[in-house]
Amino acid sequence: MYDFSPRVSLVSLVAALLMLPGSGVGEENLRESPLVRAVRQASRSVVNIHTEKDAVSGRENHLFQQSGRKISGMGTGLVVDEAGYIVTNYHVIDGVSRITVTFHDGRASEASVVSFDRKEDLAIIQIDCSEPLEVMPTGSSADLMLAETVFAVGNAFGYEHTVTSGIISALHRDVEVDEHQSYHNLIQTDASINPGNSGGPLLNVAGNVIGINVAIRSGAQRIGFAIPIDDARDVIARLLSVERLRGHSHGIHARRLPHLHGLTITSVRPDSPAEACGLQTGDTIHRIGDLRISDVTDLERAFLGVPTGTPIEVAIERDKQPLLHQLTLGRAGSEFAGMAIQPSRSQFVKASQSTFGGAVSTPAKPLPPQELFWNSPGVLVRELTHPELQAITGRNFPGANGNIRYNGGLRVTAVRAGSAAAALLQKDDILLGLDGYETVSIENFEFIMDPQRIAQSREFRCQYLRPGANPVEGSIVLE
Repeated sequence: MYDFSPRVSLVSLVAALLMLPGSGVGEENLRESPLVRAVRQASRSVVNIHTEKDAVSGRENHLFQQSGRKISGMGTGLVVDEAGYIVTNYHVIDGVSRITVTFHDGRASEASVVSFDRKEDLAIIQIDCSEPLEVMPTGSSADLMLAETVFAVGNAFGYEHTVTSGIISALHRDVEVDEHQSYHNLIQTDASINPGNSGGPLLNVAGNVIGINVAIRSGAQRIGFAIPIDDARDVIARLLSVERLRGHSHGIHARRLPHLHGLTITSVRPDSPAEACGLQTGDTIHRIGDLRISDVTDLERAFLGVPTGTPIEVAIERDKQPLLHQLTLGRAGSEFAGMAIQPSRSQFVKASQSTFGGAVSTPAKPLPPQELFWNSPGVLVRELTHPELQAITGRNFPGANGNIRYNGGLRVTAVRAGSAAAALLQKDDILLGLDGYETVSIENFEFIMDPQRIAQSREFRCQYLRPGANPVEGSIVLE
């Protein structure tokens, strides 16, 4: 027999009391939703970015010079390494003269640009920090679901640490902004994204980053886009490559495999520190030093502060057995023989966007045929003599991001009439950088002019120094 008479249990009575307005009993627990906890966790790793840019026009916008009037800009970034490395969109810091980073607790620091990828619209900036920063937890964009709850944190219209929520509206969107910028495989969300949100995180309810906010649909309501974090992390790894930033070599190529913890080694470069310490293709890396490894960005982060000649412990799994190895970094371009070997300048690292992990180095080799450069873009170059190098590295130059120090350059010895280079460069100019890469060696230049890279982009931003002047920026457009 069923009894339908009213009855109040002890459990329901307590629950009712907890819901009474003003009771105060457990109220905080009821209000503290997963989103609240996620935002609280994320706020320590999200930074607000404020920039200044010189107000110039026409050809002047290519000159590294100061102007009386400043234009303010804004964006967002997230901490990707405790040593002060922060990722944001390239368009946030493009051409700016000053970058100020502000944390949730009001701390402010000046930042400098470390590296960038203009095509992928991502950049790494860095601040000096007296204590380790908190790194934003990273999720995966491989298993995103339509209508999944997400939220964005950013510097919306200058209102710092603005939080908006929504859902994933669509996946795999291709968006063309203009003839110079297009995006592929973006996440579409209806979480409100506004000017100033660029470079900030799109997070799931667990507080993990699943995208980096990058664009909005002008004139539309609640249509925003984010770079999937898995795609972004591959780019970030290249931008943080220890070979690119420090000239250090580890020799590991790896990728994250679905449903596996750690990072699986896909190849080990011959004569590299990785080969010397016994790492093999198929090994799964779980830890390097004190850092747990989940993707290629973690791999590069683990080696960032490690000097050459200093061993670091690498914990791997091979055939379901845990193993420990001691890897000692070498100098990029040097053959590894158990200790760091200083390379000549012609042995400098080739930083590769097409190679997994962002860099590849080769042993010293003869200079490539200058005929290749003479055909395209139309120059002959040589490496700097020691006095010429000292004249570059010993100076501070005025630049788009404040004072700039260069690591060297290449002297232009001839320019082919009617070539792409002839529209910009002259004999005796010093080529300081090309397409976001420094050009301190012939091998740097050879890498940048690789036919596969040229097929992807025909326009190359160029920084060069003309005798008696300050550095200048322009573009070389190949035919």
